[in-house]
Amino acid sequence: MRRLAAAVALLPLLACGSSRVSWTGEMHYGATAEENFQAGIEEANAERWDEASKLFEYVKTKYPFSKQAALADLQLADLKFRQELYAEAATAYQSFGQLHPNHEQADYARFRVGLSLFNDAPGDIALFPPPYEKDQRTLREAVKALAEFTAAWPKSKYVPEAEKALAEARSRLADHEWYAANFYMKRGKLAGAAGRLETLMKQYPGTPHEVDALFLLADAYQKMGERFRAQQALQKLLATHPDDPRRPEAERLLAGIR
Repeated sequence: MRRLAAAVALLPLLACGSSRVSWTGEMHYGATAEENFQAGIEEANAERWDEASKLFEYVKTKYPFSKQAALADLQLADLKFRQELYAEAATAYQSFGQLHPNHEQADYARFRVGLSLFNDAPGDIALFPPPYEKDQRTLREAVKALAEFTAAWPKSKYVPEAEKALAEARSRLADHEWYAANFYMKRGKLAGAAGRLETLMKQYPGTPHEVDALFLLADAYQKMGERFRAQQALQKLLATHPDDPRRPEAERLLAGIR
């Protein structure tokens, strides 16, 4: 009977998943900042987000001047990131950087701001419009944050990953500008198309759209009566892509502009 009673008493603890939470939902905290911080890590590794969050918050409030307090702040941001709450994670990492600008993991927090924004930006999801048709504000913020990070911490171990995300973000923004330029061209809005193409060339050079963009830019300017600008676009194409198979076509178009 005693064994049965003990087993029954243990059921609520097993149901909650964590030995640190009583059957009433009360969290059992440790005696030191280190003990509670490590408990938070264990809960996070087990993906018990609520328990981990409570432990890290406890470290921050109970031991505000301990080494673990700042680390708990960073772990709270990581919890948001791991739960794919990227907008909240970006804010949390940014807050950490502002509160602890000289922390040994300040570069990590700054990098994670950009990566969180990058992950929060529209991506490829079935049954939805492609990314280049969607609002790009978050992706532009990601590019800015990642570029600022690589400039501020060029020797950080997170730079390679940041550069990879930055290249992908810029490529997606170039896709958006290309999509918008074609949208305007099809509707006869030549100035709008030219503006998008100029943006593509200046801000995202070297993308797969570059040659097509220069051809389209020359066409837009020629139709607008801007012959000099049309010539400049084709001359840039010939100068920057001398081995492109469409070079003869560009030379023919350039010769035909009077």
